[in-house]
Amino acid sequence: MFNALVMSQDDEGTASPEVKSLALSDLPEAEVTVAVEYSTVNYKDGLCLSPKGGGLVRKYPHVPGIDFAGTVEESSDDRYKPGDKVVLTGWRVGEAHWGGYAQKARVKADWLVPLPEGLSTSQAMAVGTAGFTAMLAVMALEDHGLKTGHGPVLVTGAAGGVGSVATAILANLGHEVAAVTGRPETADYLRSLGATQIVPREDLAETTKRPLESETWAGCVDAVGGAMLARVLGQMKYGASVAAVGLAGGAALPATVVPFLLRGVNLLGIDSVMQPYDNRVRAWQRIAKDLPMDKLDAMVQPATLSDLPKLGADILKGQVKGRVVVDVNG
Repeated sequence: MFNALVMSQDDEGTASPEVKSLALSDLPEAEVTVAVEYSTVNYKDGLCLSPKGGGLVRKYPHVPGIDFAGTVEESSDDRYKPGDKVVLTGWRVGEAHWGGYAQKARVKADWLVPLPEGLSTSQAMAVGTAGFTAMLAVMALEDHGLKTGHGPVLVTGAAGGVGSVATAILANLGHEVAAVTGRPETADYLRSLGATQIVPREDLAETTKRPLESETWAGCVDAVGGAMLARVLGQMKYGASVAAVGLAGGAALPATVVPFLLRGVNLLGIDSVMQPYDNRVRAWQRIAKDLPMDKLDAMVQPATLSDLPKLGADILKGQVKGRVVVDVNG
């Protein structure tokens, strides 16, 4: 038997969470059984923990948790053996498939990645899906020509999970980082991660009729989307790229083609869900190499399964700073 945070639905279709004891036979069928050690709280987790499942949960009962790290217990796949340390992000785990808010998980072998040397399972979940996405964004900017010395790199939604890790990675790589936040109280936190400039969110929230503004940013990791992304596109330097990773500000893009035609701006969509295996391995290896662990520790707040209902609501309100690491055995 093991403990899990289970979402159950009543007759009126409203879901509620409860920590319950489950048996291994309750788990979905798949090749690899993992003793989960840590998970995290992401925006999607907040949606899955909400009374209607945020449109992400397909059926109940359901165990949320869109990522986890732990140790292989059983495997019918030769790539993984008992005792191997593994990490999982994406593949709709915690949405369409039971996820990481449990002491045991059973998943497809193709969804896993070996935990890179130099990272513990708790550190891997301090990075989590948000940090994995941030690294994918940084890699995409590099692949499209971003180098140090080209100018400041903008990070929107910088106090959130993706933004915090992106800020720390970019600063550690030697970039000048401008961090956008709507919460003035997070300024010292962002500077501790390496941000050299704090940009108030309202400076980029107002719309403008000008399709182009002064060339300011050498690159951007955008974790907001919507009107802010449209505004940022008009401020990019010639040939610069924006790696867009989130839709918190909405999926609509009230922009023109002018930044793309006249400045050669690249808009790079980053999808962390179904990344090819080689790219997932590359990203995790880069995380182990390029994310300073002391800054990672500064981002983390600990939690247990019983804390998750409140944290799920808080993250939807934008009230969670940095990364939440869930000790499922705590």
